[in-house]
Amino acid sequence: MPPLELSGNGSSVTSRGAGLRAVTPLTQSDKCRDPSHDRPDARKSIMSLASSRHGQTNMLKDRIRRLAQEWVPDPVYREVMRSWRRTRRRARPVDWGNLRRDSPFSWFGFDRGVPIDRFYIERFLQSHREDIRGRVLEIEDDRYTRKFGTPAVERRDVLYAAPGCPTATLTGDLTTGAGIPGNAFDCIILTQTLPFIYEIHAAIQQTFRALRPGGVLLATVPGITRISRPDMDRWGDYWRLTSLSTQRLLEEAFAREHVSVQVYGSMLTAVAFLYGLAAEDLSADELEFADPDFEVLIGARAVRSHV
Repeated sequence: MPPLELSGNGSSVTSRGAGLRAVTPLTQSDKCRDPSHDRPDARKSIMSLASSRHGQTNMLKDRIRRLAQEWVPDPVYREVMRSWRRTRRRARPVDWGNLRRDSPFSWFGFDRGVPIDRFYIERFLQSHREDIRGRVLEIEDDRYTRKFGTPAVERRDVLYAAPGCPTATLTGDLTTGAGIPGNAFDCIILTQTLPFIYEIHAAIQQTFRALRPGGVLLATVPGITRISRPDMDRWGDYWRLTSLSTQRLLEEAFAREHVSVQVYGSMLTAVAFLYGLAAEDLSADELEFADPDFEVLIGARAVRSHV
């Protein structure tokens, strides 16, 4: 008996035979007919097989497909498969262990070691350390300029939004450019800063303005992360980005060919980070594994063209 397929408009059935396709009109009773009227044991057999614990094997899957093709219209088959999947999920309980909790183990992992996002930030900056040269601008302190800057660094500047920061050499507003010189910097290190600026488009434009022609922006932004409560209360915590949104935002100011993004993270590191675990809680292989569907951190490099 050749298999049947229901057409998109529900008005005909196509019979797939050897070398021919025949279309037969459906009556109203055909459309609504329960296949069990013809084969009383069909739906019962399918459901029994679909809910079986052995349904995880390929052999049983093939048997279900053959029965479905012979007896059951596509809508019924889809419902059977949905029921089967629900049964399989119920049959696989998760051992939560000490992960069944309402609060993380620590705040971003600081009291356990290096926070996972910081681990990725440093990997990104390490891979672009040759760009950290000349006059360099960083936000709040110059820790990464000191750690990753080349001997070609000539001057370190630190920007802070409010007066009174002892490490700041500049007090200014990254959204308006007030207090920030233009065409001045060979490199700007902007780590985990943009999410706390509501006018993110303006901040990127002002970063472009502050760079000299040929200057490089090294920025990181969070993808999967918790709220930073101190920043939320003081500045506001506004944005979570993806690699695509980061690319598009930077292309509003920088030429497309001068923008590149890198993604860090996996399902495991994303979950570990949300639980407040640190890089030391994971193996090197676990930290290095990257899954593009779980973007914990996005690193971006953008160059101001000479034109």
